[in-house]
Amino acid sequence: MEPQSKPNIRSLSKEEIADFLEQAGEPKFRTQQVWEWLWEKNAFDFEAMSNLSKSLRAKLVEAFSFPVLTINATQVSEDGTIKSRFKTFDDHMIEGVLIPTEQRLTACVSSQIGCSLNCKFCATGYLERKRNLFFDEIYDQVVLLNQQALRIHGKRLTNIVFMGMGEPLLNYKSMLKAIERITAPDGLAMGARRITVSTAGVSKMIRQLGEDQVRFKLAVSLHAANDKKRNEIMPINETNDLKSLVDALNYFYKHTQNEITLEYILFDKFNDSLEDAAELVKLYRQIPADLVNIIEYNPIDFARFKKPTEEKTEAFMQYLEKNRVNSRLRRSRGKDIDAACGQLANK
Repeated sequence: MEPQSKPNIRSLSKEEIADFLEQAGEPKFRTQQVWEWLWEKNAFDFEAMSNLSKSLRAKLVEAFSFPVLTINATQVSEDGTIKSRFKTFDDHMIEGVLIPTEQRLTACVSSQIGCSLNCKFCATGYLERKRNLFFDEIYDQVVLLNQQALRIHGKRLTNIVFMGMGEPLLNYKSMLKAIERITAPDGLAMGARRITVSTAGVSKMIRQLGEDQVRFKLAVSLHAANDKKRNEIMPINETNDLKSLVDALNYFYKHTQNEITLEYILFDKFNDSLEDAAELVKLYRQIPADLVNIIEYNPIDFARFKKPTEEKTEAFMQYLEKNRVNSRLRRSRGKDIDAACGQLANK
């Protein structure tokens, strides 16, 4: 579904805007002014473009639509994490999270409305995928979360993670176009190395990232180190098994030299034994991964999984350390407002 009947002004290139303005009898310098309002000053409607004449603003309103995300609701966690529910132009809801730590202000953004991958431990996986987000909707999430960061902490975002609702690599073109605008000097001017795209493991598209020689980091939701267990919790593994994933990640690294992180949620009595740790070590040695993030599980209403004991978690971490795996235990943030890893579900 495309936004409205009139073309979305943010889908136009700078050259296309210049052509429109020339045909409308406007001077050349207006092109730069309009472009700045769209991508640097982040106006959310034509009326906000205050240095344009009223007649030009009227021409823009007549010719173009300007669909934007709006914040529908926010929740603040005890740890300072803020979850925002965003409303799209066609009345769908998605969620994004601002995660503050001493060193960082991270925006966690969504790429789809719902998700089609049906991972058994993830709340979003139990939602129906309604549609992909348009690139400007992804961009708007970053803009709105950056405004929150400035308002509350007096600082800009330092990092962006595509770890919200949906699978970014199944919305490939919009995800890349959003990142192009986020990193552009005439956009939000954020460094690509401060952006991490997380995937459940779409091998073909991981290879495509390598061929496109992207500059951002990649995180892979692994969560099990053998095919039998991974099939059980992540149906995507049935068509993208671990061998194809290992091959794709090596291909990606060969073409980009970009940082790869493996994400591994610990589930009680499922993937938390020392045998599981040994399998993870074996897999880690086949992939040029910089880091393994061991993530504590955040229970959701629909799933049967539980968090392991601190003792089992500690034993698992010690085994990885003993076998020289660069790993860290990632404590979840925003659990009390369902903003933590795997909990986003528009509750």
